[in-house]
Amino acid sequence: MAHRSRLAGFIIDCQTDDLDAAADFWAQALGCAIANRDAGDATAEYQQFGDTPGDLHIEVQKVAHPSRVHLDIEADDVDAEADRLEKLGAKKIAFVKRWWVMEAPTGQRFCVVKMHHPERGTAPKSWD
Repeated sequence: MAHRSRLAGFIIDCQTDDLDAAADFWAQALGCAIANRDAGDATAEYQQFGDTPGDLHIEVQKVAHPSRVHLDIEADDVDAEADRLEKLGAKKIAFVKRWWVMEAPTGQRFCVVKMHHPERGTAPKSWD
């Protein structure tokens, strides 16, 4: 069955005790506003940016692992997109809540997440 996907944005993973300071730095560095300082949930701390270039989804996340940036690919069928990417050489690392954490053949981690607003931004690519 066909599905659609596209780049959703990126997450700035910060190994920090002061997520506010990290989010303030990245917001100023990228020229964005912090739209939601409480975008996380009981299991994860996130701060979401607004006024982002190209309407990309950008968040700062508090993490226990070393700081890095990872991108999110959004899809209307998360499992189908993860399977497509596996065929290209990616590996499924873990299913977390509602998304797949994956690893590219070159070692970068990324996530495949549910598409929430297909009408916004660049049109998603259709895959068979």
